[in-house]
Amino acid sequence: MTYDQQEGRQEGQEEQEHLVAVVGMAGRFPGAPDVERFWENLCAARESISVLPDRADPAHHDYVPAYGVLDGAGEFDAAYFGLSAHDALITDPQQRLLLECAHEALERAGHGGEDRPVTGVFVGAGNNGYAEAVRARIDELPFLDEWRLRQATAPDFVSTRIAYHLDLTGPALTVQTACSTSLVAVHLAVQALLNGECDLALAGGASVVPHLPRMRYTPGGIVAADGHCRAFDADSDGTVGASAVGVVVLRPLSDALADGDHVHAVIRGSAVNNDGRHKAGFTAPSVVGQAEVIRLAHEAADVDPDEVGYVEAHGTGTALGDPIEVAALSRAFGPGTGRSGGPCLLGSVKTNIGHADSAAGVVGFIKAVLSVEHGVVPATLHYRKANPAIDFTSSAFEVSGSTRAWPTDGPRIAGVNALGVGGTNAHVVLEQAPPPAASTPDPRRQLLVVSGRTPQAADTAASRLADHLEAHPTTQLADTAWTLQSGRAHHAHRRFVVAGDAREAVSALRGRASAPGGGAPSDVEHVLLFPGQGGQHVGMTAELYDAEPEFRRHLDEVAEAVTGPLGLDLREVLYPGTEAERPAAAERLATIGVGQPAVFAVQYATARLLLSWGPRPSAVTGHSLGAYAAACVAGVFSPVDAARLVAERGRLLATVPAGAMAAVRLPEAEVLAMLPADVTIGAVNGPGQCTVTGPAAAIARFAEELTGRGIEARVLRIATAGHSPLVEPIARGFAEAVEALPRERPTLPVLSDTTGSWADPEEIRTAAHWVRHLRQPVRFGEALDTLFGTPDRVLVDVGPGRTLATLARQHERYDSKQAVVHLAPHPAEEASETATLLTGVGELWVRGARPDFAALHGGRPRRRVPLPTYPFERRDHLVSAPPEPGTPAGPSEPHSRPVPPPLAPQVTETPRTDPEASAVAAAAVGGPSERPSVLDAVLGAFTQALGYSDIDPHEGLFDLGGDSLTATKLAAWAAASFHVTMNAGDVLRSQTPSAIAALLEQRGAAADSAKENPAS
Repeated sequence: MTYDQQEGRQEGQEEQEHLVAVVGMAGRFPGAPDVERFWENLCAARESISVLPDRADPAHHDYVPAYGVLDGAGEFDAAYFGLSAHDALITDPQQRLLLECAHEALERAGHGGEDRPVTGVFVGAGNNGYAEAVRARIDELPFLDEWRLRQATAPDFVSTRIAYHLDLTGPALTVQTACSTSLVAVHLAVQALLNGECDLALAGGASVVPHLPRMRYTPGGIVAADGHCRAFDADSDGTVGASAVGVVVLRPLSDALADGDHVHAVIRGSAVNNDGRHKAGFTAPSVVGQAEVIRLAHEAADVDPDEVGYVEAHGTGTALGDPIEVAALSRAFGPGTGRSGGPCLLGSVKTNIGHADSAAGVVGFIKAVLSVEHGVVPATLHYRKANPAIDFTSSAFEVSGSTRAWPTDGPRIAGVNALGVGGTNAHVVLEQAPPPAASTPDPRRQLLVVSGRTPQAADTAASRLADHLEAHPTTQLADTAWTLQSGRAHHAHRRFVVAGDAREAVSALRGRASAPGGGAPSDVEHVLLFPGQGGQHVGMTAELYDAEPEFRRHLDEVAEAVTGPLGLDLREVLYPGTEAERPAAAERLATIGVGQPAVFAVQYATARLLLSWGPRPSAVTGHSLGAYAAACVAGVFSPVDAARLVAERGRLLATVPAGAMAAVRLPEAEVLAMLPADVTIGAVNGPGQCTVTGPAAAIARFAEELTGRGIEARVLRIATAGHSPLVEPIARGFAEAVEALPRERPTLPVLSDTTGSWADPEEIRTAAHWVRHLRQPVRFGEALDTLFGTPDRVLVDVGPGRTLATLARQHERYDSKQAVVHLAPHPAEEASETATLLTGVGELWVRGARPDFAALHGGRPRRRVPLPTYPFERRDHLVSAPPEPGTPAGPSEPHSRPVPPPLAPQVTETPRTDPEASAVAAAAVGGPSERPSVLDAVLGAFTQALGYSDIDPHEGLFDLGGDSLTATKLAAWAAASFHVTMNAGDVLRSQTPSAIAALLEQRGAAADSAKENPAS
């Protein structure tokens, strides 16, 4: 079958129904903290098995002198997953590392966000003795009981722990079939996907020995005397132990391709069976069973053995196992004489890292996936001469003793073999992924977002992203943006940049990822502010009009609505076709009759574009002319009616005597005291920000007079005396224009710039409201007073320009914590309009808004791409190894950690004088004091229960990683220590040590009072 034929077969929906894509991978391996480094080591033929000096000593010649050590096996980011230091300490490292790798694998797949498909978990882990290590120190952990210990260490909870912490609602099954565990897990995940039990699946396993094992060498046994695994080699002497973790993300191929997932490889088919009694003993392998599972996998995959170019074997290097495995493969594949593409290469990752027991299958699977994806077969180390017990000459196989290119020109197909002690065998057939659909180029600027649970994690995430983009400069930036936006959880501490290409993104990420700080990961209240006339200029929003269909659609609607009343097309004024046409366009735009509809058009279109991207405002307000766009967005007017009303307003204002307005930087009272008779206050924008209005000549004289007195006064680019007595002659005509239009109750609160307070929903529909708005002064400063009454509210200046954002920042109630965002650049600023608008969206996201990121990409199909994963902030959480006989055990110290500055201590007298209570309390604190305060005792109990030594009295139980079981233990301790009634509900309601101590004091005092006054 040619590759084109194979591609054609896979592209058909019907042919893809039984195919499953590998869309994400993560792991921890000896010598490699991630999949990328693991692949580098394999291709470089590196052996990642560590020599153990103490075992290599001649005095310990009976111990195996090497092991595949996993660096940082005891480290874990407990806070990220909401665990206390105590819970992390007692939890089996296998479960902790599987949890981290599951999280990383989902992020690698681009499905790390909340909106992922229904996801199942199929994982397993080995027995590593950690429960015994913890049990040996159970007396040092007073809040630990046998049930909690079993929950933290038993394999039963491996899969459900992942499902719980990652909020996965598909099947969660723990698999235990010894060395074949994790490949059996892959098979079960495939079946669950094909049966429709879930839409996405995590599969894999872990084998992590936290304390280096002492493995004795037995001649003829399974471990090699010299610490090297020589699979299939004449000098093979056994395998070497190793710790590893591997998790893969699987999805039906048709779904993965339709959703733009990165497909590493395709699972064509898989099978699982057991040897039964077709073998010499329970632990012995069987040729019959192994050959049958391979045949079944080929049948499920609909492949001929001749199509398979590589097999990642179980390959332990044992005298019994290797010959039987190759014999079984040969029986399933048939003789090699009929193969047209040369021999099938054979390899074993155990020669690189050792035998990872329960994780061995998924480690080999990951290696095979990478081989299929990259077209490279890494070397099987230490292979010099074939094991004489293996008949390679008549078989289809050749050991890949050196790293080489894929041996065939056809579609790359590989098999993965895993065999478990006890006879459970698994085989998976992998195939090269179909060529991905070309990613649609998007020349627009992109919003790249990263976040972390801590500021440091957010900064590290930004740095890692910069490194990745620098190493992969040809990545479509829109794909990177989409993966970050939709494929990651959005944590409280957020960073973002807006960039047009990878180089610009790298520079921005390394220079200053915008808007650092903590924004609550929840919806944020934001208000849209629409400025009045004055910021208009030729070419404003041209970039948005060209690049954003949603913007263009709404601006076209407004422009077409007013073409008749204006006698011109607004678009020809806003976006003149040639440079020669710009002066005439600027002259027209400067007139009030054209300028006002133009400002309304770009404001309304900008707001509608923003709304299409998701963040819904909590309210709107406008400044003078801006009130019409605000009312339109709130639903008072339809856009067509509002546009025509604004055009009529502009026409009417153009008929009044020549007027002008000037900004004066003085308080209203001082301005009123010096106003000429023909000049009035037109706007009060803040305590020291006024605008005066009146006849043009009078405004010019007054401004000149103020300037001569050293007072800042500036004539504005507004050719009318708005909000002055000059507009009274047009009031009747304007009222009639309003009355002629339908007007609805607003769907959003509208803040009136005439009163500075919230508009009545019925009153804003009346013509009288809009006539007063035309005539009365603008009270935007008072409107800002109202807005600043809610500190967390975000103010969003829609533009054009940033007039209202500037007024807000100049207001006396503004401080740096108040978020003020602008969506358009200043007319004199050479800045991208798209970048400015996206920066505004980023600012909103930082503060908790939830944009519709799919809409942000305009419906264009995007692909998910592998990107750096969350930068866990790991700390060591490991109970020390059980002591050698005669060696005293050392206690496991509670963890210290950064906490907020301590508040004033709340030391109180212990209400109980019972010696037993004092002794228990003193023991909890760990000090010799005979009568510690209740708060000290509670803090001591929290320390013992949660594992932290520096707990703040006002920190909550849940914030410290506690749960309902912890609350039950604390309640039992409190009741026994202070002889008062206390239950878990009391602890859960109180939460903090301070509140619990206060409750204990209250109940202790009540109990004493009851004893003293039994009649009461």
